[in-house]
Amino acid sequence: MLKNTNVSLRMCMACRERKQKEQLIRVVKQKEGLIFIDKTGKADGRGAYVCNNLECLELLRKKRGLERSFKCKIDGLIYDDLEKELG
Repeated sequence: MLKNTNVSLRMCMACRERKQKEQLIRVVKQKEGLIFIDKTGKADGRGAYVCNNLECLELLRKKRGLERSFKCKIDGLIYDDLEKELG
């Protein structure tokens, strides 16, 4: 008998490709307005995902994807933190 395995697919905000949740980086905006990188993938708040590569990060910055997703002005430090996360 086959087990029903659910694979959590999420869309990258930059390239619009669907990938498994574990392959993406999650950025969260909480109700209080705090925006941060969610390493656990379980933090409360609105989440946005980006691929784990520099090309998508640069495209996200250029398109202002986080600003559109969260409907607010985003500090450049978030993009810098994402860049550090990518190594």
